[in-house]
Amino acid sequence: MNSSTWWPAPAKLNLCLHVNGKRSDGYHELQTLFQFVDWCDYLQFTVRNDNHITLNPELPGVPAHSNLIVKAARMLQQHSGVTLGADITLDKRLPMGGGIGGGSSDAATTLVALNQLWQTNIAVDELAQMGLSLGADVPVFVRGLAAMADGVGEQLRPVTVAEPWYLIIVPAVEVATADIFAAKDLPRDTAKITNLEKQPAQWKNDCQQVVCNRYPQVAKALAWLVDYAPSKMTGTGCCVFGQFALKSDAEAALAEMPTGWTATVTKGCNRSPLLALIA
Repeated sequence: MNSSTWWPAPAKLNLCLHVNGKRSDGYHELQTLFQFVDWCDYLQFTVRNDNHITLNPELPGVPAHSNLIVKAARMLQQHSGVTLGADITLDKRLPMGGGIGGGSSDAATTLVALNQLWQTNIAVDELAQMGLSLGADVPVFVRGLAAMADGVGEQLRPVTVAEPWYLIIVPAVEVATADIFAAKDLPRDTAKITNLEKQPAQWKNDCQQVVCNRYPQVAKALAWLVDYAPSKMTGTGCCVFGQFALKSDAEAALAEMPTGWTATVTKGCNRSPLLALIA
C-alpha cells in the first residue's frame, strides 16, 4: 500500500436491530446483525515525518478536531507512541446521519490503514478495542466480517448470511441516534433469540416505527419500497433498504423510484471491501 491507494470505508446495514432492555449504565442491550455493502467512502493517506494530522476536505459543520477520522489517527499516535503524521484525503460518498455507519467506518479505515502505513503492528483485537471508544459500531468495521452483535453492539460473533442485492434509499433527513434511544415509545423488551442469524423470519428493527412516527419522509420511502421487496430501516435511520435476489430487479425498482429521492443499488458483503484490500 502507498500514498496513491484509496482505502474503502464501506457502509453497513443492520439486517435486524432488537432492543432487549435498558442497562444500569443508561445504554441499551441490543441484538443486531451487521452486514457490509460495497457502497463506500474512500480515504487516501500520505505519511508525514512530523506528527501533524490534516484532513481534506473538512465536512460541513464538523471541525477537523472533532471528526472521527482525525480522532482515530490521534488515538493511534498516542496509543503506539509513533512520531509520524498523515495528510488524509476523504472522498465522502455515504450520507451522514443515515444509520449506515459512515463516520464509524471512516474511523475504522483510518485505524487499519495507518496501523499498516505507520508500521505500528497493533493486533486487530487491540485495534477493535481502541475503536470502541470512538463508537459502538467501529469494532465491526475494524474486524471486517459480518457479525451478530450483543451488548451495546461490541460483542461480535462472525456469521455467514446470504449476500443479496440491496436498493438503499436515503430520505432527506438526519436522525439523531440518541433521540431515538431516548424515545418513550421505543420497544425495550424484545427477547434474546439464540442463533438469530439463522432465523431471518424473526429479523425486525425495533427503532423503525419510532423513526417513522417522527419522520414522515422515512415512512413514505419505506411504504414505497416494500411494494417491490422485503424492506426495513437500518440502524436508527434514516436509510431504508429493500432486498433483491437479482441486481437487475433492484435496478428496475430504482428506475421506477419517485423523483427527488436519493438511492443506490449495492451488493451485500460478509467480508468487508477493506478486508479484501488488505488481503
